[in-house]
Amino acid sequence: MSNLKLQNARSSELFARAQRVIPGGVNSPVRAFREVGGEPAFAARGEGGRIWDADGNEYLDCLGSWGPLILGHAHPAVVAAVQAAVVRGTSFGVPTELEVEFAERIVEAAPSVEMVRLVNSGTEAVMSALRLARAFTGRDSIAKFAGGYHGHGDSLLAQAGSALAAPGVPTTPGVPEAVVAQTLVLPYNDLEAARRSLGAGGVGERLAAVIVEPVAGNMGVIPPAEGFLAGLRDLTRQAGALLIFDEVITGFRVAYGGAQSRYGVIPDLTTLGKVIGGGFPIGAYGGRREIMEMMAPAGPVFQAGTLSGNPVAVTAGLTTLAELRRPGVYEALEERGAALAQGLSEAAGRAGAAVHLRQGCGGQVHINRVGSMLTVFFTDNQVMDFASAKRSDLARFARFFQGMRRRGVLLPPSQFEAWFLSTAHTPQDIERIVSASAEAFGEATAPS
Repeated sequence: MSNLKLQNARSSELFARAQRVIPGGVNSPVRAFREVGGEPAFAARGEGGRIWDADGNEYLDCLGSWGPLILGHAHPAVVAAVQAAVVRGTSFGVPTELEVEFAERIVEAAPSVEMVRLVNSGTEAVMSALRLARAFTGRDSIAKFAGGYHGHGDSLLAQAGSALAAPGVPTTPGVPEAVVAQTLVLPYNDLEAARRSLGAGGVGERLAAVIVEPVAGNMGVIPPAEGFLAGLRDLTRQAGALLIFDEVITGFRVAYGGAQSRYGVIPDLTTLGKVIGGGFPIGAYGGRREIMEMMAPAGPVFQAGTLSGNPVAVTAGLTTLAELRRPGVYEALEERGAALAQGLSEAAGRAGAAVHLRQGCGGQVHINRVGSMLTVFFTDNQVMDFASAKRSDLARFARFFQGMRRRGVLLPPSQFEAWFLSTAHTPQDIERIVSASAEAFGEATAPS
């Protein structure tokens, strides 16, 4: 697949304007493309599995707005439902029937959720869940995992992933040391380390909650090791702490009931976002009834939001969940994810890179996948945690990213993020992505 002659003048002009009025020219740091070099593409429109930038360049989209667009861009059912909702009113400040129906759908789907509260973002959901956990347990400390990203709440910006995984980006400026001091950081997928820290003689008696991405998605995709999640479940019960699954990425993505359904481990609290909004801003947190009933006005723990349960966002979410309940949807997503991972592995091999797919001994390229999300790591080691992810060759990833972009495939502009497929990606799209990768791998893995 040959290079495209990308036009960039309009995007460059927009980026220059943006930098005069927006810090760094973007409203979320990783969008600036600093890890991969060059300037960001400014999106103009999207349809299905494709987007077009302000210069008219067309891309197959493996970014998917960082995960929400599991049905692809501008899905006809979502667009029609949202258009109908807008003319009825965009915000009311009093409850609507839509909120009730949406909450019912989430409770039906997520095994851990008996009650749920809607908010406006994943960050807000996590911050609220942690406040609730501290109130319920009467404890202050929390534990998280290195490389896990749970939004930009102060206590969670310690050894965080996502954009904060890039070199030279400090994780906690502006955050009081006393706040971070209440956060214990553990290595992901290392149950023995968690046992030493949380067990007898550890900090378990001071711990309010352990929060974990059940499938890591913000240090790149890293599946949980066998027994890891179940072990955390046992450890938190023994310590009298709550287990919180951050399913902002995995909720309704890796299975209709989320990672907790896929792996059969039930947390005390769950945070959600991304897919449940169908492309609109939304978040949610939920869990056992006895915990959730501590939230105001049922209980003493305060949290509020002017646009929480926004009828337009909820409509998009309800429509998305209805589409995901159709027979065969997740099976198709699983098949396309597997086909893409296998195709990328074979393409990298043809380019001369030693490859390992999912787990095992390493090579120059290591591919991890869970369902319709995957990451290609440019490393010669197995990627099981943040330390092993950070050994990736960022210069090679940047060359691969730019090679794919020149061939009309848009990837997340960071080694430490997930690629996302949608129901709109066809088998022919997968073949085109693989074809583009064959040459891009060659450029990326060639000696510098």
